[in-house]
Amino acid sequence: MSIAATHELTPGTATGPGRVILLNGTSSSGKSTIAGELMKSLDGVWYDLKIDHFHRARARREWTDETFLPVFQRTVLGFHRAVAGMASAGNDVIVDHILGERWRLDDCLTVLDGLPVLFVGVQCSLPELERRERDRGNRTIGLAAVQFPLVHAHGVYDVEVDSEELSPAECAAAIDARLNDGPPTAFAQLRAVRQPAR
Repeated sequence: MSIAATHELTPGTATGPGRVILLNGTSSSGKSTIAGELMKSLDGVWYDLKIDHFHRARARREWTDETFLPVFQRTVLGFHRAVAGMASAGNDVIVDHILGERWRLDDCLTVLDGLPVLFVGVQCSLPELERRERDRGNRTIGLAAVQFPLVHAHGVYDVEVDSEELSPAECAAAIDARLNDGPPTAFAQLRAVRQPAR
């Protein structure tokens, strides 16, 4: 008899929403590697959710720019809601994302409202990003340069790490330290600026 067959579903047993660590940085900035270090070092059960996995799960089609844009946007919006769903059910999640356009961050501020989101800026210089693109061989050359002036334009984080100066393990340690140093505040600050007072 399977474990699933011997245990009834008991909804509502979670003590509260799960924590969200939202890693934001350009392509090749080191987010995935840092997420891997966090998965190894953080206490408890964490889930590593990546926007790239959602894009890869999409059926392969021939797209024009015009037809692909709404598909792309729906994928991103769905990803945000999947993250919110996991955290709302009491799961701790690490989110690997690229907030390269304002609507992406604005949607996160709306959909993740009420959840404890630790907003992490993963920084790296443009020359180093371009070197990584060339060396890895599986990245779109020039993508990081396009994203570079956009991804951190909002300017507010709970913690920032520099993947050029620090090892992935050191970045993870800095994030873990901030996680345990009181509630995150960056999303509340961003909501206060972007949403009119009621």
